[in-house]
Amino acid sequence: MSDVKPVLELRNVDKSFGPIDVLHDISLKVGAGEVLCLLGDNGAGKSTLIKLMSGVYQPTRGDIMMDGEKITFISPRDAQERGIATVHQFGGTYPLMSIGRNFFMGAEPTKGVWPLKVFDRKTANRIAVEEVQKMGITRITDGDRLVGGLSGGERQSLAIARAVYFGARVLILDEPTAALGVKQAAHVLRIVNQAKRRGLAVIFITHQVMHAMAVGDHFAVLIRGAVAADFHKGEKTREQIADLMAGGESMAELEANIEGYMETHGGQPPPPAH
Repeated sequence: MSDVKPVLELRNVDKSFGPIDVLHDISLKVGAGEVLCLLGDNGAGKSTLIKLMSGVYQPTRGDIMMDGEKITFISPRDAQERGIATVHQFGGTYPLMSIGRNFFMGAEPTKGVWPLKVFDRKTANRIAVEEVQKMGITRITDGDRLVGGLSGGERQSLAIARAVYFGARVLILDEPTAALGVKQAAHVLRIVNQAKRRGLAVIFITHQVMHAMAVGDHFAVLIRGAVAADFHKGEKTREQIADLMAGGESMAELEANIEGYMETHGGQPPPPAH
């Protein structure tokens, strides 16, 4: 996917809070119909990076580009209006509200004339159910159903369907499979692939290597606020990715390097590190 024109790109981005440097020289890009998996353990800087891409923070240095043009998100609403949709765990949905209400929160369809305009529940429910079913969730047929009765995977699907309906071009998914069971996580991964097929640029943030490998085209490993590795599908094994996330060489790679040194130095082991 390296020849895909980037929809969203970060170029040499740093983020500091006073004297504290949190992100260092981050360069990433994602194109339409591509899934970029951003991997990293807790404390790697993923949350700060999400906030940069979604308009909560602005870079201290470096550029954010959309379609090859430099942009500045002045707020999360500004990023959203430009097509950046961020979905957090469980999709930011409201359990005690209906599917239709959740789907159109802040953009409710109305009927009647002012001052007698009212929420058009029938239209909202119909559209919400149609859009969720387009994402493959055929079990949902009633827009009046409370969101609290949905599974975690279905709530994620509702949030993703909403983002697509309202024109998202870049979908940022923050740990969408965290705290989900095997069946629900598999369901979310199918939705990610569905969003990819519909032409969205997807940024999938996770610390679960197997989930990333199931959907990813392009991978970046974040360690202590810097990109430690940037590679494409098929270039590294699960074990190699896990070792990168742990912040060091695998034992197999270390042993191979020692053997290689000894072969070229007459059987002598490498000198001790100082």
